[in-house]
Amino acid sequence: MDELIEAAREVQDDAHVPYSDYPVGAALRTADGSVYVGCNIENANYSNSLHAEEVAIAEAVKEGHREFDALAVSSGRRDGVTPCGMCRQTLSEFCDDDLPVVCDEGDDVAEYRLGELLPNTITEEMLE
Repeated sequence: MDELIEAAREVQDDAHVPYSDYPVGAALRTADGSVYVGCNIENANYSNSLHAEEVAIAEAVKEGHREFDALAVSSGRRDGVTPCGMCRQTLSEFCDDDLPVVCDEGDDVAEYRLGELLPNTITEEMLE
């Protein structure tokens, strides 16, 4: 997981955060070992801002990936930030409840499973 945390840290340099000054990076590993990164991109109206996890998963899906085996998230503050509810729901569209989600705490990490962070998620089966 160290390589994913490092990738999430590095991509923070590309974040566009003029309003919050809170850069976030995410690194998503596909089932075949490819890694896609994303950073947050803020917008003056806030609701149009993109989250790092969304950007990473969009890049991977755009390239044809639909299976993922790990996610790392890091903020410039190294405060253990976890994906927000919207990002958790987006991840659940493609990932099982057992997806490891590793959150950067600086000298350490906190590791969760997606199902812990978002129990009883809305699924395709619920819509049928």
